[in-house]
Amino acid sequence: MRRYALRDDQWERVQDFLPGRVGHVGGTAKDNRLFVEAVLYRYRAGIPWRDLPTRFGDWKNTHRRYRRWCESGVFERLFKALAEDSDNEYMMLDATIVRAHQHSAGARKKGAPAKPSADHEGG
Repeated sequence: MRRYALRDDQWERVQDFLPGRVGHVGGTAKDNRLFVEAVLYRYRAGIPWRDLPTRFGDWKNTHRRYRRWCESGVFERLFKALAEDSDNEYMMLDATIVRAHQHSAGARKKGAPAKPSADHEGG
């Protein structure tokens, strides 16, 4: 099994929550499992979309589909359903998996005045 791939039992638990499945209203998705694994790979590896390995398909199409699923609430419904299972450690997120953007570290913005240090307050 590949490092970031879903096990069969994990896929069985999530596949019925996803759009594009056989028998679902609308078109049938080409490969929901590969798409979900691409999203997991991207977040776990901490890479930009454009660095997604080619085995997942074109990164632009993958990102476009990801945005559609986010906007339509697919991932929110999926996480809520999985959160009902108290033993579901697989979908837990913490700072070791999701990396913060470089600008989220509290650095001063360009042109913003410097905060006075404790040494220089009240002179």
